[in-house]
Amino acid sequence: MAALTVTGAGAAPLTYSDILARPRYKPTKHVPYGPDADQFGELWAPKGPGPHPTVVFLHGGCWNANLPGLELMDYAAEDLRERGFAVWNLEYRRLGAGGGYPATFKDVAAGIDLLRKLAKENSLDLKHVVLVGHSSGGQLALWAAARAKLSKISPIASVDPLPVAGVVTLGGIDDLQLYQRVGPQACGGSATISALVAGGRPPGRANYFLDTSPPELLPIGVRQIVVSGDLDLIVPPVFGADYVAKATKAGDNAEAVDIPRAGHFDLIDPLSDGWKRVEPLIDELAH
Repeated sequence: MAALTVTGAGAAPLTYSDILARPRYKPTKHVPYGPDADQFGELWAPKGPGPHPTVVFLHGGCWNANLPGLELMDYAAEDLRERGFAVWNLEYRRLGAGGGYPATFKDVAAGIDLLRKLAKENSLDLKHVVLVGHSSGGQLALWAAARAKLSKISPIASVDPLPVAGVVTLGGIDDLQLYQRVGPQACGGSATISALVAGGRPPGRANYFLDTSPPELLPIGVRQIVVSGDLDLIVPPVFGADYVAKATKAGDNAEAVDIPRAGHFDLIDPLSDGWKRVEPLIDELAH
């Protein structure tokens, strides 16, 4: 793997606080999928009769409950809603609030599969569902797309996973093992990854990552677009390139898209030039 270096000069990078300081629009519906306070999704439904192309958002935040959750995706959700997409913005239990293995993974699975129940009432088109994950949500998006490959005895296996058309990861931590080994310390370093997968060793196996880290589940069998900002210090583009190389070698249709002068949070900011590159990629997979 290439050396982890990111260069660039200019204004200070956009932060999540910068985004959250703006007024937010409201979702169409708040829908629980379980009894826990963090087991819910918010549906952003566009005007018109539909059926509406459907996007699932999986937010980042280092899988950790002490960082912002799905609210950070509200701005991009509103942008897509205005463009005619239905957006299912998903919350889930995270580290520090009952999350980790298996809860976080089971929540993501249950939340996505709930779309089958929501589809008719909300005129959702589930033929080309696109999963979009930012940062740690990139790992969860790829994992969710690969659920059908999990062993039936895995604690996080799904009986009948909702098929998806593709995945877009935005500054995604797409390879847990690699990020644990050489990733920046922005997410708490190796200890965060260990906390996420603790207890996740499948029966009879020594590898904690076999049913959690996307490279272990390749080929996933759907198109994958891995977007990186060249000024991203949290998940530098080299991580995206490395994952795409592995996915392509395994036979998947995977593409790396590097966006110049974009940091980690530009990729989810609808006011940024980075989002102008991201939105057409989502549109392409959804249609």
